[in-house]
Amino acid sequence: MSEANRRAALLVATLASFIFPFMGGAANVAVPSMGVEFRASAGALNWIVTAFIVVSAMGALPFGRLADLVGRRRTFLAGTAVLATGTLLCIPAFSLPMLIAARAVQGLGAAILAGTAPAILVSVFPPQERGRALGIQTAAVYAGLAAGPVLGGLLTHWFGWRSVFLFSLVATELTWLTARTRLVGEWAEARGERFDGVGAVLCAAAVGLLAGGVALLRSWPGAPWLAAGGVAALALFLVHESRTRHPIFEVRLLWRNRMFALSNLAALISYAATFAATYLLSLYLQVARGLSAQEAGGLLLVAPVVQAALSPLAGRLSDRAAPRFVASAGMAACALALGGLALVGRTTPLPLVAGVMMVLGAGFAFFSSPNTNAVMSSVERRMYGVAAAALGTVRQIGMTLSMALVTVVLTLHLGTVPLTPALADPLVAAMHVAFAIFALLCLAGVPASLARGRPDR
Repeated sequence: MSEANRRAALLVATLASFIFPFMGGAANVAVPSMGVEFRASAGALNWIVTAFIVVSAMGALPFGRLADLVGRRRTFLAGTAVLATGTLLCIPAFSLPMLIAARAVQGLGAAILAGTAPAILVSVFPPQERGRALGIQTAAVYAGLAAGPVLGGLLTHWFGWRSVFLFSLVATELTWLTARTRLVGEWAEARGERFDGVGAVLCAAAVGLLAGGVALLRSWPGAPWLAAGGVAALALFLVHESRTRHPIFEVRLLWRNRMFALSNLAALISYAATFAATYLLSLYLQVARGLSAQEAGGLLLVAPVVQAALSPLAGRLSDRAAPRFVASAGMAACALALGGLALVGRTTPLPLVAGVMMVLGAGFAFFSSPNTNAVMSSVERRMYGVAAAALGTVRQIGMTLSMALVTVVLTLHLGTVPLTPALADPLVAAMHVAFAIFALLCLAGVPASLARGRPDR
């Protein structure tokens, strides 16, 4: 593989990795403005985030398998086009249901992309350089997280929340153009194998019903039945996949590949414990502390800046040492920071809040790229797309669980009335409960991270 194509693959992967967290961070800051325009409760507004996550989780594995079959570049281009379409639909949304539907289309694009960007990187970089490449890609993720709150706050403040999606549309189109003109190759090591349509439907149904049931637990009486249907679909999926010749997902990896299984478990725990932190802090800073969207965005910049600065170092360390030690240390630091956020009150000095957020950023930087390196190094080349998509699915399920827990906690403390400064005290109380749960969850994930062993390189 030529050096020019490696640089092109790294550029495309970093651009794609920048877009998703930028959209998420910018949307989080813009959520209160959306709530004012649509006169929506905190629980209803959560669906702006949750719709994207659920749909992207439903399709990640099937599209990851498809990328291995038809080519990762081709799949990447298709996913970028769908993402751009969903982003375009967000701009003229005149109601909350319309905006949520557009976010779901964005989630479909994200599902198509989930298994391609990391898979393209590990396809072109040799094993001894993967950690460095994945570290740079992860730094792009956190650069997006850093830019999202700041640019999102500025755009929302001066031009309204729709300008956030207009900026995202331009970035998405730039990514598509770069991949179309500079990236050479398809990387379809599983070409010739059959695509398992039944498995794809069962997978999407299992993830969608489970995630939807969890997310609707407090707002709809039928939610437990949705979740139960998801469990049934998951059981059928696992049975079907264990018997078919060319499965969407190699079920045997769960019990024969400890590195793969425990690395994905560690990712599930980590994202379930950390994803909703920015959303909670955005509400806390604007509602409980009275900061503007622009000021809140500036303070929320702290953690992702630290993450972006340290991720390349963490990636290089995972090339030289067992990824489990680097990732486990990062997870422990996250648990410490989340415990600190559980103690933050209405009068806590903002510099102290920023310091705790820096620890959270450092912890996640040392967890993320080494954990991805461990997952991708634990499988053969023909399964790179599936492995990346499996990690993406686990990540999205973790995010869904994180937002579901926050929805439940906020609903218990605030009810379903519109969110206003008059609810500052119950909001802070809800934040304490949520962060305490997240800290305990993250702490429980450290043993799983340590137990995974070392990948066979």
